[in-house]
Amino acid sequence: MSSKKKNDLPITLNLKSVNPLPSKIKKYFDLCKDRLGLIPNVLKAYSHNTEKLNTFTNMYNEIMLGESGLTKLQREMIAVVVSSINKCFYCQVAHGATVRELSKNPELSEELIMNYNIANISEKDKEMLKFSEKLTTSSYKIDESDRKLLRKKGFNDSDIWDIASVVGFFSMSNRIASATKMIPNKDYHYKGR
Repeated sequence: MSSKKKNDLPITLNLKSVNPLPSKIKKYFDLCKDRLGLIPNVLKAYSHNTEKLNTFTNMYNEIMLGESGLTKLQREMIAVVVSSINKCFYCQVAHGATVRELSKNPELSEELIMNYNIANISEKDKEMLKFSEKLTTSSYKIDESDRKLLRKKGFNDSDIWDIASVVGFFSMSNRIASATKMIPNKDYHYKGR
């Protein structure tokens, strides 16, 4: 029997979602269903612990949707590149779908996953992704010269903070998704195509 049948969560750990969900979380899930057409499996996975779910969603909403000098697309591109480096299937699929939708380019997410250097994006965005790659693979090697390169391309220090925040958030999320074998919603595969 698969672990999916043992519990109601899209992960291999034998955890059960809080049932019934608190009304605030149920409203949040309903909002996701209305806006996205689905409840992301990552939220379902976190629903075994409402405090952890609230912490995750608050952090995600601030980093990915909050005020920033980075566009939503730039943040999603970072998420895809970091997730590709970390080989996180869930986040490559879920955030790849968002990149396709935001960019109106059905090929962009695959380009970013395979080799962002061949993607048809600005030199500014390539520098942002180069920094994100180095921060993901060798954070201890980041120095002032890396920040200067970003500044030369037009990023300010607040933007650099936000780039680092997206990289850090997805480095954590990728590891949790991989550790639990989190499965992306099938609908993501068809979005933006």
